[in-house]
Amino acid sequence: MDFKNILYKNIETLALITINRPESHNSISLDTLDELNNAVDLAASDENIKVIAITGAGGKSFASGSDLNEVLERDLKKALEPIIQGLAEKLERTPKPTIAGIDGICMGGGLEVALGCDLRVATPNSKFATPEGKLGIIPGGGASVRLPRIVGKGWGMEMLLMGDVIDAEKALQIGLITRLVESEDLISELMDMSKKLSKFAPLVPRTMKAMVHYGLDSNLATALMLEKYAQGSLVQTDDKEEGIKAFLEKRDPNFKGS
Repeated sequence: MDFKNILYKNIETLALITINRPESHNSISLDTLDELNNAVDLAASDENIKVIAITGAGGKSFASGSDLNEVLERDLKKALEPIIQGLAEKLERTPKPTIAGIDGICMGGGLEVALGCDLRVATPNSKFATPEGKLGIIPGGGASVRLPRIVGKGWGMEMLLMGDVIDAEKALQIGLITRLVESEDLISELMDMSKKLSKFAPLVPRTMKAMVHYGLDSNLATALMLEKYAQGSLVQTDDKEEGIKAFLEKRDPNFKGS
């Protein structure tokens, strides 16, 4: 598949998707969004790929947000389409773990893409904001929903209402990101995370993320029941038996996804 606005590369079990528009701080045009959706679909359908990561080219931006020239022309009909909200949901719902590798500016729609990922890793020069309020609009890619769930209502409201930029240290402190690495180590960190996740029984990561995402959408009693049924399914697998035996025998497990 040919791409013009992104780069796609398989590194062992990791699908690395890079937004490649450094001249516009990796702003997300509609064409770029289509390519990102296609790349995620491609990675999700590849049995050799266990983890999907998104990053930005150029070393200055993950993604600065939606292409404002296109937003300027956007009408009600277009605004009601999924657009970035659809990509973020796809990243959230795909069975494979998704990671945002953030190096530099991560704002607006770019932040919303990152919020759709299961994990977020950033570098010290990364900066985050939801500046839409200053433009006379509100976020339309899921930030008003996902951000408070990830960082809590207080910091969610702070970022959404004030629109101020926060640095990587603050992002780590409030839980917006969970790992902070130097720029030169970002890709190797993504690869190490992929290698670790790829060693798990194949059904584990997909079940784990489903329990978290669907559990947050449910009341406590329903979420706990879903967890029990999911656990009940996994304890009947060959991989469960192999995992426990391998641990007791002090050897690496040989999981087969069954």
